[in-house]
Amino acid sequence: MNEMEFNNHCDEIMLAIEEAVDSSPEDIDYETSAGVLTLTIEINGSKVIVSRQPTQAQIWIAAKSGGYYCNHVSGSWICTTTSETLGLLLHRVCFEQHGGEIVFDI
Repeated sequence: MNEMEFNNHCDEIMLAIEEAVDSSPEDIDYETSAGVLTLTIEINGSKVIVSRQPTQAQIWIAAKSGGYYCNHVSGSWICTTTSETLGLLLHRVCFEQHGGEIVFDI
């Protein structure tokens, strides 16, 4: 995947995350700046940060439970340490940070 394809994939993913937050009843806010999407769990102010890393062709997630790196494998983004899909990883870390049962269909 070249850098343009990578950035297009990331744009679609960031938009899908924003749409999941918007359509969820959970109290989570988001802000996007310079390719970084910050999810704020309003109940406690904790954050989950989603960032694109074009030089590594990875999507990185920073959460209270740690830092995670996702690679594009056979059409899905897969965490290198947990083997979760990006959507399941985001669901889990948001739940762990008291963000509720938000579903990320990505």
